[in-house]
Amino acid sequence: MALYTIKNELLTAQFESHGAELRSLKGKTEYMWSGDAKYWGRVSPVLFPFIGKTNNMQYHINSKCYPMTAHGFARDTEFSLLSQTENEIWFYLESNENTLKNYPFEFRLEVGYKLIDDTLEVLWRVINPSNDILPFSIGGHPAFICPPDNSCKQEECYLKFDKYTDLKSTKVSENSLTLNEYIPITTENGYINITKELINLQTILFENGQLNEVSLCDKDKKPYITVSFDTPVLALWTPAGKNAPFFCIEPWYGVCDPEGYTGDIKDRPFENLLEPKGVFNASYTIKTHL
Repeated sequence: MALYTIKNELLTAQFESHGAELRSLKGKTEYMWSGDAKYWGRVSPVLFPFIGKTNNMQYHINSKCYPMTAHGFARDTEFSLLSQTENEIWFYLESNENTLKNYPFEFRLEVGYKLIDDTLEVLWRVINPSNDILPFSIGGHPAFICPPDNSCKQEECYLKFDKYTDLKSTKVSENSLTLNEYIPITTENGYINITKELINLQTILFENGQLNEVSLCDKDKKPYITVSFDTPVLALWTPAGKNAPFFCIEPWYGVCDPEGYTGDIKDRPFENLLEPKGVFNASYTIKTHL
């Protein structure tokens, strides 16, 4: 495992080759969670080739069953450095003998990070080198310090959504699988207080492109982090009952299995099916305000 740094005149970002994970984003303050295992030992894992859990921690390909860990294996795998400049870095991971045992598809995953003024752009590129369809999910799981600079209590902070009406969160079961039930999410002109009741919902899951931007705000409703994305699914999460001083804003191209799902991987909700020799490009941004 190696540690890499990129910077510009406003921000400095650090990454580990293990998981190609963003570990620090500093300007006038540190924005990322520390990764203290007392609460949650990760900072911003890359979720690939699955997001969330599969039913019974397994999935099916043409009636054959394979085991799979939550959020896939990329976050627990060593990446190689592809390129690095002062303000941009790329890592890559390719299918190999180990990955093919439980995920029998050839792939190349490239993960990039680029600093542009007060913003970090997170870039994903999935390449299908084979002559077969490549099914996959990919997503981010960045955890941001909340509250900022210990300036207030977490329950005094706010989320700010770019859309205000008709928002609903898909219910998640005790097995961390989706249910065909929904919880209405009510805001005040787009703001919602981070109450214990909100945290106790566990994962707040917005499906079908309901949002494209979420900000974390201090007690005065002033944003200090804004995450912008064009994903079909967005998750919000912090551990319930732990008073964990961070909050995750997670753009997803994919989602966990529905409760009881036994269908083929290619038919999973929001699954991406990359054509032979195809390339999938996507990104999201983290804008800092302090």
